[in-house]
Amino acid sequence: MVVMDDAGADSIAVLARQNDAVEGLSLQIRKPRRRGRRRRWRRSGVRADTYAALDLGTNNCRLLVAEPTYRGFRVVDAFSRIVRLGEGMARANQLGEPAIARAIEALKICRAKIDANGVARARLIATEACRAAVNGPQFIERVERETGLALEVVDRQTEAYLAVTGCANLADPDADAVIVFDIGGGSTEIIWLEGAAASGRLETSERVRAWESMPTGVVTLAELHGGADVTRESFEAMVSHVARLVAGFAERAGIAASKRGFHLLGTSGTVTTIAGVHLALPRYDRRRVDGLWMADSEVSDVIDHLLDTGYDQRMANPCIGRERADLVLAGCAILEAIRRAFPSERLRIADRGLREGILMTLMREDGVWRGGWG
Repeated sequence: MVVMDDAGADSIAVLARQNDAVEGLSLQIRKPRRRGRRRRWRRSGVRADTYAALDLGTNNCRLLVAEPTYRGFRVVDAFSRIVRLGEGMARANQLGEPAIARAIEALKICRAKIDANGVARARLIATEACRAAVNGPQFIERVERETGLALEVVDRQTEAYLAVTGCANLADPDADAVIVFDIGGGSTEIIWLEGAAASGRLETSERVRAWESMPTGVVTLAELHGGADVTRESFEAMVSHVARLVAGFAERAGIAASKRGFHLLGTSGTVTTIAGVHLALPRYDRRRVDGLWMADSEVSDVIDHLLDTGYDQRMANPCIGRERADLVLAGCAILEAIRRAFPSERLRIADRGLREGILMTLMREDGVWRGGWG
């Protein structure tokens, strides 16, 4: 078992099934040092091998750099920037030059952080925008040429499994079923996770009963229906759009909502924003948001409040800001469709996901927690 060094973290079974880690990155990433059958290091005073996880999505470019600890990992550096790589893809199925330039600028910063922290091993993934764009392969080649970073375009199943790996430890251990969802910029992943109580000590991957990746996210939905000026009518149109996409999965996994202790577990900018607005935070505070439980009525109240606010008011909210003001209601519409398909009295908020899932998987593959180290 592994414990992340984040506030409120519980034990988590790290994903067993995983695609091969990135090999032969064009930047010089040295292989982790090994001593005997498992790696060892002093608990203080000696720098451990350092890992990096990069997630280039449709909306964000995010990096985490971390070192293994006794029972988890410690984040030593991080980076996040909204780049809107998938901007305009709802109308034209290709990446535009302004979006490409923004992404490459952010990736150069990530490369500098990887170098500065002496990263031993990394996995650098790209998701829906690069999967769907006709010029995605050309973009990947350009990134490697200009930054030295070899991005791996992962399939939707891998994205779903990494997301659930990164946040599964926030699932109620007494619940028999949980619906985990990750609302992205260009896609939304939904996973039916069998509860820890029902499944015993199974690995996270073995607890996944069903999953779905919908080809819509906050950027694409906002571009199709409008994100700045959202009426209740246009909001319902967005909800209906997503409901049609989630219907098939709801038929397969709908029984989960009847299980003992069932709840929703969300990892995305949408749910963390909703949590920040609910708490009326003067500025976003991950320590107060990650792991927060919200009642169904509280989620409804926040969505209603946001529907009653104009674009300028949303932009002025410190937990939304200029970069999310035209996307947050599209995210709320996706969340609303999921809530209607899987009614639950409670939602748990996760400010963790893909990057944490990558780090856990890499560290497990290297055996850093074997022999009583977790």
